[in-house]
Amino acid sequence: MHKSDVERRYWLIELIAYWEGRVATTHLCQFFGIGRQQASKDIGGYKEAFPRNLHYDARSKGYVPTPDFQRRHINGDVTEFLSWMTGMRAHATPQSTSCQLPHLALAHPPRTVTPELMRPLLQAIRQQRRVETDYVSVSNPSRDGRIIAPHTFVSTGLRWHLRAYCEKSQDYRDFVLSRFRGTPELLDRSAYSSADDRAWNTEVCLRLQPDPRLSDAKKDALMHDYGMHNGELCLPTRAALAHYLLLEMQVNIKMLDGNPEAQQLILVNLDEIRPWLFS
Repeated sequence: MHKSDVERRYWLIELIAYWEGRVATTHLCQFFGIGRQQASKDIGGYKEAFPRNLHYDARSKGYVPTPDFQRRHINGDVTEFLSWMTGMRAHATPQSTSCQLPHLALAHPPRTVTPELMRPLLQAIRQQRRVETDYVSVSNPSRDGRIIAPHTFVSTGLRWHLRAYCEKSQDYRDFVLSRFRGTPELLDRSAYSSADDRAWNTEVCLRLQPDPRLSDAKKDALMHDYGMHNGELCLPTRAALAHYLLLEMQVNIKMLDGNPEAQQLILVNLDEIRPWLFS
């Protein structure tokens, strides 16, 4: 096995153990398409290389982090874990240097999210359970106790949110991961799931066109840039995510920018989308 293959498997072992609190051979088998014997060998190799990081837990039938656990292959940023978990998987670049091209991705500032926060949230989602937690916001910077029933992690480009039913608001809300405080307490099963989230299950289409104040040549450039059909771009999305997508597209819905080159795109079906936008 090449060194890069070993490092990729060690990376996954460490990633899952750190964020979920338990890693088993099943994880490696599913991700790498290997047999259980090879997966056991890989975990054994990791334990031999870093003997103070994992120990076998008979109750959970898996390997859990020790109190002395230290990261060797992961960076500790929750984005690394969530990107892997949601399919935007790291360590998936071409192995052959002849296939690679020079590239650079913008580095967003890391958000402070701990494994102690993530583990109960992951368990709550998978088991459809309620959690009691503290949360702060810009409008209310004091700790605010909440009981929520989470169902989905959402990346808005700059940060990760948690979509959940909030018993205090009696509605579904988005919670910024880095604004949770302390360790959530797992409670009983929740009667609320993603199936009951109307905004989550409603599909809308954002109809975008070039700013009409632009010259025809500039409109043509934008239409070609976005692959518009008949001068319009339709972006399907969940209603709950419509505002985030508009922000990502830099479409100002409150007022037109004084400079049409800065505005570039406008939302032509604002009245249809307005009920789903943040107040």
